[in-house]
Amino acid sequence: MEKLDPIPVPTYMSVDEVAWQKWHKYVTNVVDIEKKKVIWNHNGRGKETLDRFYHALGPDHCERIEAVASDGAKGCLSSTREHAPDALIVLDHFHVKKYLNDALDAVRKEELKKARQENDGELSRILHCNKRFILMQNKVTHKKRDLLDRLSRLNERVYQAMLLKEQFLSIYGAGDWKIAQISLKEWIIATIKSKIPAFVDLGYKFFRKRHYVLNYFICKITSAISEGINNKIKRLKRMAYGYRDVKYFLLKIHQHCGLLNPRLST
Repeated sequence: MEKLDPIPVPTYMSVDEVAWQKWHKYVTNVVDIEKKKVIWNHNGRGKETLDRFYHALGPDHCERIEAVASDGAKGCLSSTREHAPDALIVLDHFHVKKYLNDALDAVRKEELKKARQENDGELSRILHCNKRFILMQNKVTHKKRDLLDRLSRLNERVYQAMLLKEQFLSIYGAGDWKIAQISLKEWIIATIKSKIPAFVDLGYKFFRKRHYVLNYFICKITSAISEGINNKIKRLKRMAYGYRDVKYFLLKIHQHCGLLNPRLST
């Protein structure tokens, strides 16, 4: 069993994927944000997979979807625009933070390599992977502030990358859409002027998807529940030491994270 029949029609939904085996084998999960439950899943990912969900839901029910939170993957965006054109697509800010951390980590690795080549022991210790967690923290702790102070003296490039990350995160504190739009425009310009390749690429990426980033300020939904469900699914997979049959895996997801949970009927 891969889905409920009939499929519950969500008003607000999130789409995410999780690996079920190695070698890029994924399943796609659709979560009803209000119910906080998986309402549909299928083997695979991308546009063709999500198209199956919208086809199963039907055109009339697709019109009832008001907003979709996603990681901004092309397949999800394309499928949602085609089948639920009136739905607001929100680029989930948890995934946005991941993009920022990935860009920052790329800069850290580049500068760590240079520091080792130049035998700069102090900088190498700061940029070592055991300090990575502190660098990636979203909250400014005492340890992170100390690291920022030292980086401002030792490596302007990583320091600038960290400031760009902090500047973007401050956008989510904006009071409304208009302020967020201005702040996002300023941030994109700052990334391009920084000439840091990882952040220049990210700046252009967020420019292309700026409408989806700003949609968060119209409908403040996230895929946080999907991330929580993904953690449950990963734990389920570990407890079973993996699954060979993807259909059985999909059924177990419905039982543990969806509306087939036997506890819901008691």
